[in-house]
Amino acid sequence: MANVPDTLSGILERILFHNEENHFCVGELTPSGGGATVTIAGRLPGVQCGETLELQGSWDHHSRFGRQFKLSGFSSRLPATVHGIRKYLSSGLVEGIGKGYANKIVDHFGEDTLDVISHFSAKLQDVPGIGQKRARQIKQAWEEQKALRDVMIFLQTYGVGTAQCVRLVKKYGSETQSILETEPYRLAREVDGIGFLTADKIALNLGFPNEGDARLDAGILHAMHTLEGDGHTCATPEALNRSAQELLKTRPEVLESRIHRLVRDTALVASPPDGYLQFPATSQSEQKITSGLHLLLGGHSRLPPIKVDKAVEWAQEKAGFNFAPQQSAALKMALNNRVCILTGGPGTGKTTILRALVSILRAKKVRIELASPTGRAAQRLAESAGHPARTLHRLLKYEPAENSFVHDEGNPLACDYLIVDEASMLDTRLGAALFTAIAQGSHLLLVGDIDQLPSVGPGNLLKDLIQCGLATVTRLDTIFRQAGGSSIVSTAHDILAGRINLPEAGIGSKDQDFHFLPAVDAQDCVDQVVRLCRDILPNRGYDPLRQSQVLAPMHRGVAGIQNFNTILQEALKPSSRSQQVSGTQFRTGDKVIQLRNNYDKNLFNGDVGFIAGIDINSGQIQVEFQKEIKEFEKGELSDLALAYAISIHKSQGSEYPVVVLPLMKQHFMMLQRNLAYTGVTRGKTEVFVIGEPEAYAMAVSNAKSNIRLTNLQEKIALG
Repeated sequence: MANVPDTLSGILERILFHNEENHFCVGELTPSGGGATVTIAGRLPGVQCGETLELQGSWDHHSRFGRQFKLSGFSSRLPATVHGIRKYLSSGLVEGIGKGYANKIVDHFGEDTLDVISHFSAKLQDVPGIGQKRARQIKQAWEEQKALRDVMIFLQTYGVGTAQCVRLVKKYGSETQSILETEPYRLAREVDGIGFLTADKIALNLGFPNEGDARLDAGILHAMHTLEGDGHTCATPEALNRSAQELLKTRPEVLESRIHRLVRDTALVASPPDGYLQFPATSQSEQKITSGLHLLLGGHSRLPPIKVDKAVEWAQEKAGFNFAPQQSAALKMALNNRVCILTGGPGTGKTTILRALVSILRAKKVRIELASPTGRAAQRLAESAGHPARTLHRLLKYEPAENSFVHDEGNPLACDYLIVDEASMLDTRLGAALFTAIAQGSHLLLVGDIDQLPSVGPGNLLKDLIQCGLATVTRLDTIFRQAGGSSIVSTAHDILAGRINLPEAGIGSKDQDFHFLPAVDAQDCVDQVVRLCRDILPNRGYDPLRQSQVLAPMHRGVAGIQNFNTILQEALKPSSRSQQVSGTQFRTGDKVIQLRNNYDKNLFNGDVGFIAGIDINSGQIQVEFQKEIKEFEKGELSDLALAYAISIHKSQGSEYPVVVLPLMKQHFMMLQRNLAYTGVTRGKTEVFVIGEPEAYAMAVSNAKSNIRLTNLQEKIALG
């Protein structure tokens, strides 16, 4: 005979621990029959203090916590007693009801309180201090919480965390569960953080067919999104079919039919001349870049007449030194041509050219704008060029409500000359917004390091523009700056040339700016990184949180970003006040990174900040980004991750006084020349490579990088 589980019922008094990722909860329950509270442990999605729980499970003895009831199942109902209702509303669960108002409302309505809020919320105005507006807010918050609770219970078997559930309810409101049950694949298209795999699991469990049109179409579009995530803006029909096959385990001929259907329905477009498949928005972005480029190259220049040779001589006198021939040539190129590209590594004289160019244009009363994709890069550009600079989003004036920019073809920028730095970071969508907003007759100079990693978003804009043949290009390859004997610059150029030059092992003096610390294995690498950040850097006068950055090639593994963050968080900033989100414990003082563009907050993928405060009751977190405090509600916290260590990709456009670069052979999948080059060139004062010499050699020797498939050059050629 099978064991019959024990049962236990009572009021949930306290939640001692709650994991928002898997809803595992440890709490204290007052049994219905009375007596002392007991400890319960198990998965309890959506429960709150004050609820009456009916539990199934078994009694167990925990070595640390003593006797506890381990759950195998549960049901819950809203509290019916005055004590339970008071506890329930006092928890901060319903926005607009704090402890004070909770007591007032329960004192007034007693056991009828929840029924009043649910069905007769206007009566709340009978309570002193609650007016029509607050009563309406309480009712709305109550309905949202009810919908959230139902969704969390429905989704508990699908691994969907609280943050994602909050997003679902904010998006769909009271219709959330209905949409989950009837149109689950909508989630993958419309809700950040809910991908195809989660939607597919829900759909298949609900009985949706394996080869139903909704599943196949959603899977094909997800495969296209995945290819875009890898940097491609288009795919051959064969490549998309193969990618969808791996995901859906469906016959290629069935998928081919659905791909044709998606093209007919314009969910995908086949771009000429080769019929590459693209999302319509991506194809339109490439077309906007094409149109903008041809527009800039035609018509009359807005610049006043400039005697270029004399202007260069004047700039040399102002600078107080003679420019090298390559620098003079680059400056003349920028003054003589409509669309120019200036590329080169560190120390090759880009700053000298930009300063001189800005000086000449200002002397000629030319309207100049300087911009860069990120805030940090814009700040550095302003310092190096001696002229104000902004992020591209600020320059183009992004409007979050309309998901568009104020400046476009109908309202172009009021400038004659636009300089954009860190242009290797421009993806196709941002590039389209840029080219759309520049007026005919204006001049454009793109400045970037073509040897760095490509943009995080899809596309290969800078390389495509260089290779299309219409832009005038100067590549700087002579090192002019050696920064007082700096070996960071020379090491960067050694990497580009495939030369493997590591300094002697050990930490030298601060006069030496490039260091190598050997590690025998991954754990040794982690231990050395921790010792460096916790002990050595502070002794050398650095703030390890604000003046150094660990840049790791991969997320997983012992020497991966996730593990580094867990260990460095404990080593550098232990704190008791914390908030758990999707398995991550955030603490006051933590260094965090923004994971996606949030135009409402004017925050962008890769922005780094510090947690300034945590409200444990509401789950809200305040983060300081460049001296501005931004508030994150509970449903937005999955946009943040710890940033004691970040990926080299995320570091683009930034510089740090100190860079710590762990490189191990276990990172072999990511060990490429452009990755090592990008990591090393992020360091301004000192760079520490920690790992295996063989791993560094593998990276420097591997000049191959993933080729991104785009359709931009073809569009430019077709005009």
